[in-house]
Amino acid sequence: MTFALPDPATEFGARVARRLREDMIAWVTSVDHAGTPQPAPVWFLWDDDAVLFYSRPNAKRLERLRANPRTSLNLNDEGLGKDVIVLTGTLTEEPGVRPAHEHAAFVEKYGELATATFGTTEKFSELYSVPLVLHPERLRGH
Repeated sequence: MTFALPDPATEFGARVARRLREDMIAWVTSVDHAGTPQPAPVWFLWDDDAVLFYSRPNAKRLERLRANPRTSLNLNDEGLGKDVIVLTGTLTEEPGVRPAHEHAAFVEKYGELATATFGTTEKFSELYSVPLVLHPERLRGH
C-alpha cells in the first residue's frame, strides 16, 4: 500500500499539508545503541511524497540512522498538546539529490535563514552535505 496524506479537503488533511509546507523545524528521532530515542531538530522539505533533509557527514544522528533507518518525524505542537503531526517510516541516504543550495524549493524555504545563520546557502550545503529522505509509511496526529 502506498502512503498518502489525508484528504486535503478535510480540516485535518489541509492542516497536515499546510504544516508540511510551512513549518520550519521538524524533529527526527533516531535510536542509539542502548535503544534510547534521540530526537534532533532539522530543516526539512516535504517533496511530493517524502521528507528531505540534510545532515552533517559526521553527525551521530547519521550513524544511528544508518544502523536503524526506521524513524519518525514530528512537527511541533502548538504548545498545549494539540495540532500534533507524526510521520513514521524508513530513511534512506540519497546521494543523487541536489545539494541544498541547488535545490530551488529548499532555497525558497530556507535561503534567508541559511544566509543569516551560515553566511551563504553554499556554506550550509558544505556543512550539511548528506541528503536524507524519509519515506513515510504512516501518519498520526490530531
